Amino acid sequence: MAIPFEQMNFDRELAQLEKRLEQTGQVPSVLLHSCCAPCSTTCIARLSEHFKVTVFYYNPNITDEPEYAKRAAEEQKFIKEFKAKNPVDYLEGEYNPKLFFTSVKGYESCPEGQDRCFICYRLRLSKTAEVAKAKEYDYFATTLTLSPLKSAVKLNEIGFEEAERTGAVYLPTDFKKKNGYLKSCEMSKEYGLYRQQYCGCVYSLRHDLKLK
Repeated sequence: MAIPFEQMNFDRELAQLEKRLEQTGQVPSVLLHSCCAPCSTTCIARLSEHFKVTVFYYNPNITDEPEYAKRAAEEQKFIKEFKAKNPVDYLEGEYNPKLFFTSVKGYESCPEGQDRCFICYRLRLSKTAEVAKAKEYDYFATTLTLSPLKSAVKLNEIGFEEAERTGAVYLPTDFKKKNGYLKSCEMSKEYGLYRQQYCGCVYSLRHDLKLK
């Protein structure tokens, strides 16, 4: 009997694949969408043990350009300094916040973590899937599942849907498991990384300011 999607253990799925790769000696490629350097730390550390990782920095949701550039620079800094077992490369997508605003039009007042955010997840994962297919990566994935504030079920659901749409292969993850988020905080401190105080868009910034 098939396990309902919302009950799937995505971290276990990844662990089982990692075990198979250890047994076969294969090192496939993965295009890893990254929202920022701090979130990418433990994701890269784990994946680079078994995969050739290309970090795909694609975040049109970061609506302040200096903020976008700062996070991009931090991502490249970490990749350069981190000593990975297998190669880790960097690829940057087009920065087009107008696309984000167009995509979420009508959802400006939506509560944080709801439909507007789901549209944003899909915007970034759809592009990641398209690039993964076009450049013939073996898998694509996202660092977004590291955040304790984001639903791994929803992110993986979108990932599988985009895989079906494009023909790319989605790598299920739940990077927050095994203390992933805590470890990312520790690694961010170790590498002196800038840790932003909001997700990226002007709406998340307003939300976080209200909480202070």
